Amino acid sequence: MMEMPAIDSTFLKKTLVDLLNIPSPSGYSDQIVHYVGEVLQHLAIDFEVTRRGAIRAVLEGTQSTVNRALAVHLDTLGAMTRELKENGRLGVAPVGTWSSRFAEGARVTIFNRNGPQRGTVLPLKASGHVFNDEINTQPIHWDQIEVRVDEPCHDARALQDAGYEIGDFIAFDATPEITSRDYINARHLDDKAGVALLLTAAKMIQDHQIALPVNCCLLFTISEEVGSGASSIVYGDVAEMVVIDHAPVAPGQASSEYAATICMMDQSGPFDYHLSRKLVRLCEENDIPFRKDVFRYYRSDSASAIEAGNDTRTALIGFGVDASHGHERTHMDTLTAVTRLITLYMQSGPTFLRDKDDLAGLEGFPHQPSRDVIRITT
Repeated sequence: MMEMPAIDSTFLKKTLVDLLNIPSPSGYSDQIVHYVGEVLQHLAIDFEVTRRGAIRAVLEGTQSTVNRALAVHLDTLGAMTRELKENGRLGVAPVGTWSSRFAEGARVTIFNRNGPQRGTVLPLKASGHVFNDEINTQPIHWDQIEVRVDEPCHDARALQDAGYEIGDFIAFDATPEITSRDYINARHLDDKAGVALLLTAAKMIQDHQIALPVNCCLLFTISEEVGSGASSIVYGDVAEMVVIDHAPVAPGQASSEYAATICMMDQSGPFDYHLSRKLVRLCEENDIPFRKDVFRYYRSDSASAIEAGNDTRTALIGFGVDASHGHERTHMDTLTAVTRLITLYMQSGPTFLRDKDDLAGLEGFPHQPSRDVIRITT
């Protein structure tokens, strides 16, 4: 019998805000690794950390026949200094794939050799009082923006003397805000909301001493936004993995800010037929609001795990996010629905016992629905 305790929404919200306020653009994630590690230690969950910082924690099951995993990523979008400009400002290049349209106007932290420094991202023509209508016609491109640092730097030499260098990481303020109606506005909800709800689900398992049928690995990756993600943290012992990431809410998509989304396919191809439908059944049998969707311009930790050669069944659960990779918004309803779903998934039996073996015969291998085939012989 599966258990579904009340979700600790206070813990979820606090953890989410804490995560959002820790800068972690891909390649600059050490501090958030320490934070998540400290949370896991507080929850008495054993874990290990890879050389670069990916975390693999384990909730032990009653047997270790078939290991499963839940994966989230700690890294976010960001930028890097690519030029010290003669006007005393910084030219930037994006870290991750996103539009400079959403960088404009942001407050940022530049990590130079003297420590964290502050600045603002501006278009090259930032003042209507100077450039008049040209502010409306300049192109949208990373070459069309620059960082104004909060220091008296008026040329490239002054920037250099102040400690700025090519290759400095630039982190964008998340500016989280939770409204009285439980809307959450912030940059980097992708995927810090996923991290917060996975930690919340793990806390529920620990606090209520819920028995799990098999070992469940909690994977926290550090380079999903630049493509390599779960490639080095999923090992051959993981038979099935559910990725938790955002579900884009937009016209033409079925995802919602008020439900869990089960993604059936993204740009890398279809997710595992049987595992995805198992998640659908868990929603249907436990009255969890859900949607099914297809994401055409999207990839996740599933893709990097499979591309690394892992023979692992994968599925994707999404929490609804409006304006993904931009000025993001989600709602507690979708976070609650996903937390409930993954808590029940952790308590479910293995999708297939046969998956304990890397290679086996046909016995126990599943079927998919098929039509009768008429064979014509001569």
